[in-house]
Amino acid sequence: MAIETRVIAYEAPGGVFEGVMAVDTSIGGARPGILIAPNFMGQDDFDIGKAMRLAELGYFAFAIDMYGKGRRGTDRESAGALMMEVQADRRVLQARIGAALALLKAQPEVDPAKTGAIGFCFGGKCVLDLARSGADVGGVVSFHGVYDPPPFANAPIRAKLLVCHGWDDPLCPPDATVGLAQELTASGADWQIHAYGSTGHAFTAPGANMPEAGMFYKESADRRSWKAMTDFFAEVFG
Repeated sequence: MAIETRVIAYEAPGGVFEGVMAVDTSIGGARPGILIAPNFMGQDDFDIGKAMRLAELGYFAFAIDMYGKGRRGTDRESAGALMMEVQADRRVLQARIGAALALLKAQPEVDPAKTGAIGFCFGGKCVLDLARSGADVGGVVSFHGVYDPPPFANAPIRAKLLVCHGWDDPLCPPDATVGLAQELTASGADWQIHAYGSTGHAFTAPGANMPEAGMFYKESADRRSWKAMTDFFAEVFG
């Protein structure tokens, strides 16, 4: 196994963006490719670490940038401002992650017919919107994402969806989760929701420790959701 990472600058709506790709160079031939959409802080070592774990599983992984090169949250306030800027126009949000998907498919190590996307927190919203845009992507996985739909009609969803959800997530209470299920059912999508009890938001983030705000790391949910993701992509990619 020889995991290699590459920093890549690329064009997308709004300017120049910078992501990190990870691949096991000891494997020959094309393989499935998976995007990683970051949480509201913007791409950081957490996302690069997930890309490397996916590369170890035999995937080509691409930790993407939703804010622009050099634009990252330094604290909750600055990160929140960056997130609100992007999600103020959901068509731009969808176009940005769509551009990253196109770049992923163009990589020589990637089988363009076998692609997926995962996202954490705000990144979960991003990958759900990728599916809502009708993108040609095999499957998407949202980890403690945000579920509100865009304020416009969506294209038919072609991707299969896995939503990994903390049942006590204050950002997505039960009515929001049921609303997402109803939306996906109405779209005719192939979807599943895994809900973890006594689990809040940010359950995959080891540094999250704000139980009073419903945001905290939960080892069991982190482990179970990652296993659910690996099983999901094994099925999606055959």
